Amino acid sequence: MSNTVAEMELQPVSRNAFGAGLARMEPAQKMKLGIGALALLALALAFFFMGRQPEWRVLYTGLSDKDGGAIVAQLTQMNVPYKHTEGGGALMVPADRVHDTRLRLASQGLPKGTVNGFELMEANRFGMTQFQERITFQRGLEGELTRSIQSLSSVQAARIHLALPNQNGFFREQQKPSASVLLTLHPGRTLDKAQVAGIVHLVASSVPEMNPKAVSVVDDAGSLLSASPDGAAQGADTQKLQYSQQIEQMYTRRILDMIEPLVGPGNVKAQVSADVDFSMVESTSEQHRPNQGAEAGAVRSQQIVEDGTPAVAQPAGVPGAVTNQPPAQGTAPINAPAAPLGVAGNGDKAGNARRESVINYEVDRTVKVVRESSGTVRRLSAAVVVNHRTVVDRNGKETTVAIPPEQLEQMSALVRETIGFNRERGDSVNLMNAVFTAPKTTEVQEGAWWQQADNQELMSTLAWPLGMLGLGALILLGMVRPGLKLMKTSPPALGKPEPQQLSAVVDEANERPGLPMPEPAAAVPMTAHETRLANAKQLALQDPVAVANIVKGWVSGEAAT
Repeated sequence: MSNTVAEMELQPVSRNAFGAGLARMEPAQKMKLGIGALALLALALAFFFMGRQPEWRVLYTGLSDKDGGAIVAQLTQMNVPYKHTEGGGALMVPADRVHDTRLRLASQGLPKGTVNGFELMEANRFGMTQFQERITFQRGLEGELTRSIQSLSSVQAARIHLALPNQNGFFREQQKPSASVLLTLHPGRTLDKAQVAGIVHLVASSVPEMNPKAVSVVDDAGSLLSASPDGAAQGADTQKLQYSQQIEQMYTRRILDMIEPLVGPGNVKAQVSADVDFSMVESTSEQHRPNQGAEAGAVRSQQIVEDGTPAVAQPAGVPGAVTNQPPAQGTAPINAPAAPLGVAGNGDKAGNARRESVINYEVDRTVKVVRESSGTVRRLSAAVVVNHRTVVDRNGKETTVAIPPEQLEQMSALVRETIGFNRERGDSVNLMNAVFTAPKTTEVQEGAWWQQADNQELMSTLAWPLGMLGLGALILLGMVRPGLKLMKTSPPALGKPEPQQLSAVVDEANERPGLPMPEPAAAVPMTAHETRLANAKQLALQDPVAVANIVKGWVSGEAAT
């Protein structure tokens, strides 16, 4: 080749750097770079859409199928996205639209399961009859009572049915109102007698002229919680059982408080059984006794009857003016003693006389009414077990020994005094000393940090973003970065090649300075390939510039001129 052609080949060609880099890459490298770029683009889009995904909040929970279907249909019309939790227990919408969606659904009366109270009276229609007004008022009253009962912590749902008879002044006997309450309690919760009585009085006090006995409270299992209308006891009385348990717990606590300081906490067990008499006895006795003693009896009544016929002077002598004279004026003093019965005067003879005297005395009468109180303790039985005493010998070894009988007797005396022991009513106390069996305690070993629930939840939350970042870094470093580095590598210089590199390429003998050149073999005919290789080496030694331009054309894909 001429020098002119060599100089024309050395002129730089104006090309795009990116295209030139891609042109220098092999097809496998180009495919690897393309796959890495697409993977990075997919990861970027995933992060973008995950960041734009809204946060979901609970709109309603515990909806019935009917209310849930109506709300879902309304959300579809309002173009509000929604989703169900696992199992369909809750309906969720984006967090920024929770309150707005609730208000818009409430304006349409959804969900239907909500309890309506006296706000029903605000929607009175024109031409409403008296019967419709009464029914609306009854529904409003039932709704208000339902709201009040559902506010209790143990009540999950409630339904109230009121029977309000129509009062008519023409009826002599008016029918009284009544009510029925159906309660659905939260799982694991119950209502005691006081709470049930409170619900009964709440309903009875809200309806005029309603008797608390006319209110029935039933749970979702169909069990009657309130007392029966006839007042008959349904099974064992809970209050009596609770009273007995309170008495037993009180005496047990007294025994533990007295014995534990002597033997140590956990070394004494006590149980008290109380026989309580809940019967109510009322007795009346009446006693009559005669008046006894030196004291005079009390006179209740006295009656004296006196009857007599006094003697009357008969006229004597010859009838006439002399004998027919009035009696002379009395000369006896006013305070003179009375004449005895039957004596009419001096010289008169006694006539017939009768005298009766009746005296009634009070007789002793004792009336005694005895009413025994309910809840009297008839008998107490106490059982106490005390653990053996722990002692340490000289070698530091712990052993258990029995408590001396004298100390056990003192403890028994303390227990008797604590519970108010009464031998006459049959109380008994049994105190025993025995070895307690220590329970086998299994040490709960705390798991490693990756087994803890909080750390597992944190790892599950960070697993997706960290995994995406790791995958992106792997793609970037393993697929994209090598391709970009290869693209940025500058092509070989278009000037005169260095003699050392060219000599290293052409003359392989210079690569092995320590090895002796092999002796030329006998004349062997050369093949066509060996002949072309020898001619190329000879051309490289004679005109290295031309050889360099040829190699450059091969690399850049240009045809040599």
